[in-house]
Amino acid sequence: MRNKSVVTEGKQIQLAIELINLGARLQVLESETGLSRERLLKLYKEVKGESPSKGMLPFSADWFLSWQPNIHSSLFVDIYHYLTEHTELRGIDALVKAYRLYLEHVQANSLEPILTLTRAWTLVRFLGSLLDIVPCKRCGGHFIVHRLELNGNYVCGLCHPPSRAGKTKKLAAELTQAALAA
Repeated sequence: MRNKSVVTEGKQIQLAIELINLGARLQVLESETGLSRERLLKLYKEVKGESPSKGMLPFSADWFLSWQPNIHSSLFVDIYHYLTEHTELRGIDALVKAYRLYLEHVQANSLEPILTLTRAWTLVRFLGSLLDIVPCKRCGGHFIVHRLELNGNYVCGLCHPPSRAGKTKKLAAELTQAALAA
């Protein structure tokens, strides 16, 4: 029988609670903690008051390349890389801190967060294999691209937004409501 450290288990439970509160899916919890699936299910139900979402994790690298998700994902990756280059944070600790900073930045600018913690976790795993980061030739910002595409003259979605960018049903409804209120 293996000796378990109460302190180590406590740290794993704290990490799991933090990840649950940030919206992590059960598969992320299983991968990042040493806790059993049964224990994580009980913990999730206790913290959230409901069972975790079922089904597979999002796995498409293409999601990170569409206009709005690319901007949010690129912002997150820049924060993540800054933390790993300039602090002692690594692994899940760097991911959690970068995600919290991403949320703070987005909310401070009155935007809705597009990137979930689970997608951020997936993104970090895709970097270097399916996805890469390149600078925009106009603004110099760093953005996520397919690793195997030619990106020597890359122009980001902020410098060259798609024609339908920002023309969502929600925006149209808000404009209509504002016009009716005037």
